[in-house]
Amino acid sequence: MSQYLSLTDEEIATQPENWRTAAALAASGPAGLPRRGERVAVVGCGTSWFMAQAYAALREAGGHGETDAFAASEFPHRRRYDRVLAITRSGTTTEVLRLLAATGLPSTAITACVDQPVAATADHLVDLGFADERSVVQTRFATTVLALLRAHLECEDALPAGVAPVDRAAADAERAVAWQVPRELVELEQVSFLGAGWTNGLAQEAGLKMREAALAWTEAYPAMEYRHGPISITAPGRAAWMFGPLPAGLADEVGAVGGRLVADSGADGLDPLADLVRVHRLAVALAEHRGLNPDEPRNLTRSIVLG
Repeated sequence: MSQYLSLTDEEIATQPENWRTAAALAASGPAGLPRRGERVAVVGCGTSWFMAQAYAALREAGGHGETDAFAASEFPHRRRYDRVLAITRSGTTTEVLRLLAATGLPSTAITACVDQPVAATADHLVDLGFADERSVVQTRFATTVLALLRAHLECEDALPAGVAPVDRAAADAERAVAWQVPRELVELEQVSFLGAGWTNGLAQEAGLKMREAALAWTEAYPAMEYRHGPISITAPGRAAWMFGPLPAGLADEVGAVGGRLVADSGADGLDPLADLVRVHRLAVALAEHRGLNPDEPRNLTRSIVLG
C-alpha cells in the first residue's frame, strides 16, 4: 500500500528531486530562455501566473532585464517585448494559446506536454514532462518551473542578493516534505499569506493552493500592505504566514490582535520556495481533515479549454 493518501501528496514529495533535475536542465542551456537584456513578458493562468510574478521580480532584481508578468487574458498587445515566455502545464490553456498565436513576438513555452497544441504556437518549447502531474491541483510542476528559471538566473550570474542557489532550496524542500503538519494549523479558521518582492507570487500561490485543495478562507498581500486594512481580519484562530524575512514590527502587530504568526523562511529558515512546499502539505492535510479529495477540487479541471 502506498504511504501517500492522495496523488497530490505523492507529487508534493518529489519536488526536491524535480528541482535538482530542473537545475541540471538550466545548466544545459535550453533554447528560448530569456537572454540577458531582453525585455520579457511572462504569462500564464492561475498558478502559472503567480509563478510568472515570482520570476519577473527575481529577474529584474538580479539585473537580467526588464520583466513583466501578466495573466494571459490581460496581456497588453500594444506593448512591445523582445520575448513572451508562457507557462502552461497542459499545453492546452485557451488564453495562452490565443495569446501566443496573436502576438507575433518571439515566444517560448515551458510545458509538461510538448505534444499538445502549444507546440504549434510557441517558437521554442522547454520540456518539463518529468514534473507533470495527475492531480488537478498544481504543486510540483509550478515550483519546478520556478526552480528552472531561478537556476537559469544562477547560471547567468543574475540571482538577486540574498536568494540562495537552487541546490540549497532543494535541500530545504526535503525538510519541508518531512515536516509534520501541526494540528493547530489544520484547525485555523483563516490564513493571510504575505510576501515581498519575488515572494509576493509565492504568497498568492499559497492562498490559491489552500482554496483549491481544501476550500479554505485565505488571502494574500504584500507584507507592508498587510497593515493597511487586511490585519483587521486577523484574530485568535487566524494566522499570518510570511514568505521570506519578516518585516520589523510585524510579529508584534499580529500578536497584538491575537493572531498566529508563521514565519520560518528567510536568512535563518527555509528557502521561501521550500516554505511553499509546507503550504502544499498543509493544504492536503486540511483537505483530508475536511473529508475532501485534494486531487479533484470542486469546480476545477486540469486545463481550462474555452469554446
